[in-house]
Parts: sequence; structure tokens; C-alpha cells
Amino acid sequence: MTILVTGGAGFIGSNFIRNWMAETEEPVVNLDKLTYAGNLDNLRAVEQSSHYKFIHGDIADAIRVRALLGDFGIRAIIHFAAESHVDRSISGPMGFVDTNVVGTAHLLQAALEHWQRGNPLTFLHVSTDEVFGSLEPDDPPFIETSPYRPNSPYAASKAASDHLVRAYGETYGLPVLISHCSNNYGPYHFPEKLIPLLIYNATNGRDLPLYGDGKQVRDWLYVADHCQALRMILQGGVPGETYNIGGGAERQNIEVARSVCALLDDYVPLVDGSYSDQIVLVRDRPGHDRRYAISSAKLQSDLGWSPTHSFEAGLAKTVQWYLDHRHWTAMVTGGSYRDWVAEQYT
Repeated sequence: MTILVTGGAGFIGSNFIRNWMAETEEPVVNLDKLTYAGNLDNLRAVEQSSHYKFIHGDIADAIRVRALLGDFGIRAIIHFAAESHVDRSISGPMGFVDTNVVGTAHLLQAALEHWQRGNPLTFLHVSTDEVFGSLEPDDPPFIETSPYRPNSPYAASKAASDHLVRAYGETYGLPVLISHCSNNYGPYHFPEKLIPLLIYNATNGRDLPLYGDGKQVRDWLYVADHCQALRMILQGGVPGETYNIGGGAERQNIEVARSVCALLDDYVPLVDGSYSDQIVLVRDRPGHDRRYAISSAKLQSDLGWSPTHSFEAGLAKTVQWYLDHRHWTAMVTGGSYRDWVAEQYT
């Protein structure tokens, strides 16, 4: 049997594939469109394996997806493929609708037809805590039954895809699973997101931009812990159920920035001063959620998962990885990336 990973050249998808192949010999097919955040260099360590196959393609290409499901005997789909950056969804929402909503619908239909032909299949849809909206400072964390209140085009597109997945399970009986994760961080994270952006800018003598007052709160999850949770959900999750995956590490953005700077001060100290001197506050983005927090109690009680990395340990490993892989960051931060960052944080 074989699993299909969509969006496997991206940040979480590539970490999942490397993690999967280190833990099992079951083959993996990686279907990825290779948009700006997809990078096959993320998978150089496994690309020669006989248990790995890359296919350059779009989840919205229903004919091709149906063919590869049958050709490879796919028994599970782990669906990462998505446009995922809130800032980009504000400036270009239709791309998020096309990929996250329409693309997921095509993928679900192909999966349903494959399953209805008598093939065993599980569809694991990887979603986000952002579908639940924003929390007040004293609100309890989101749980699986929290109401959906998406506040950005990205979050709304993921909420729509969640509803489609659930509908295919309820209407047709397709074995579906949904996971909601908190903010991930770790190796191979494209440097438009907060932590890799901070590391990249700091080590290149640039401003470290934080939106608004910098006190927005996020729950941080080390990507390897997320991958472990997904493997456990795929193996033991009950079809039709939803599972939240959180790191239990709420931090204000400005706290995260200071923590990154403190590690850099230790690893690659400046001649004078601290990297924290480069922190600047910039105009807040529209509809910026104030706080996310997510409870993993169900996942812990039902499947026995808990994160193995504290935020401090995971962040230290992440900063060190970026320092050791500056060639990777240099490769993915070309002219279009620099132009976008300049426009976004001016």
C-alpha cells in the first residue's frame, strides 16, 4: 500500500515525508504544484529512495489525480496542499479560493470515486486553528467543537475546505479525518512566516518587523511534533472525527522576537549591541486576530499524543538549523521575495 501526500514540497509536507520515511517503509507519492513556497530541495535526503515518488501536478487536475490514485494503489491521502499565508490572502484572496476550496473539492471527488470502486482509502485533511477566529485574553483554548469564525480570506478558505471534507464524510461515507494545528515552526519554513523571517532579517542586518503593538498571541508547535501527531491520527483516528494539535506554548509575537534575538546573540553575537535593537513595529494588518490557543486534550486522551519539544528547545533547534543552512534561505529569497517583503512591511 502507498500514501499520497499533497503539497509535500512545502514546509509541513516535506517535514512529514522525511519523518514518515524515517519511521516506516510504506511508499510515499508526493503530489505538488511547486508554487513559490514549494521546494524540492526540502526532500533531497529522500529523493533517491525507491519508496518515494514525486509527481509535479495540481490537486485540481481531477483526471490526473484519479489516475495516480489507481496506479499507485493509494490507501490514504494526507492533504497539506494549500495557500497558507494570511498576508498574501489579503492582497490576493482568489488564489486561496482556487487552491484551498476548489482544489480540495476536486481532490475529494477523485478520492470518493477511488473509494467507491472498492479501494480502501482514508482522507486526512490538515487544517488550521485560524478557522476558529480570535480569542480574548481570558478565553479558554479552542476545542474541536468551537464555532467557526474565520477573519481572513485564508482562514475562510480553510474553513470552507473543512466543511467540504466533513460533508463528503457525512453524505457519502468517505472515511475522512480533520486536524487543526496551531502555528508551526522548524526547519525548511519559508521565510515569509514570523520565525524564519526574524532569523533571516536579523542575520542580514535588517529590521525585524512586528505588526501593531507586537502583542498578538500564538500557540507554537514544533513541526516534528505535528508530524508525529498526524501519523497517530492516520493510524488510530476514528473516521469522521476532528483532532486539535497544539504545542501548549502561547507567546506574544514580541516575546518570540526577543527569544530569537537572544539565541542569535548567543550563537552569532554582534560586535556591538543586540539583535533585539532591530525590532520595529509596523502598521497592523487588516483583520489581525489577537490570540489563538488550541487544546489537544482529545488527541492526548484518545491517541496518547503529546508534544516532545518545549518552545525553548524547539526554537533553539530551529535557529541553529537556519544558521547552518543559510544557502537554503539564500536560494528561496530571490528578487520577488524581497519585493514582496518590502511592500508588506513598509
